[in-house]
This record gives sequence, structure tokens and C-alpha cells, in this order.
Amino acid sequence: MRATLRSILVFLLAATFEIGGAWLVWQGLREHRGALWLSGGVAALGAYGFVATLQQDPSFGRVLAAYGGVFVVGSLLWGTIVDGYRPDRYDLIGAAICLVGVAVIMYAPRTA
Repeated sequence: MRATLRSILVFLLAATFEIGGAWLVWQGLREHRGALWLSGGVAALGAYGFVATLQQDPSFGRVLAAYGGVFVVGSLLWGTIVDGYRPDRYDLIGAAICLVGVAVIMYAPRTA
């Protein structure tokens, strides 16, 4: 249980850096906020790359595949909280499907 909680926290931190970094780059370029926003975004995206390596599972493919589902849900949450985006029922259904995928990929019992 402790390893699962740690893994979830690493996923959440990685998502914060990646989504936040992409948002900062978006703001810097698309919203013309300038180089400081772009620089912050690039730094956050770099930090995401390091945080992602903190997962205990040794399989890069498995970790990144599962992270994809966390990214989808995190992106919808970010959009809702930061940009006022209102997800519709299909967004929510898709996000739920993604979270089921994360659980199956990362936390299903496996035989060695």
C-alpha cells in the first residue's frame, strides 16, 4: 500500500510539472506573456523528466503508458481549475476510463 501511495504521489508531481510547464509555454507563446513564462515552462518540463524517473517500477514503457492516463485526467483538472474549462460527460467518462487503465497497468498483481 505504501509503494502504491508513493507511486501515485510521483505521478501527481510529474503531472503538475508537465502540465504546468506546458501551460506556461502556452501562456508565453499563445498569450504573448513573454520569455519569463517560456523559461519557467521549459524548466518545469525538464523537472517533469526527472520526476518521472522516481517511479519504482523498472519498466520505462509501463510507467509512461500509465502516466498517459494521469496526464489526461490532470490536463482536464488543470483546465477546469486554471482556465475555467467545463468538461462534459464524455470528458469525464474518458478520464474515468484512463484512470482504470492506470490502475490496471501499474497496480494489477503480477506474477514474477
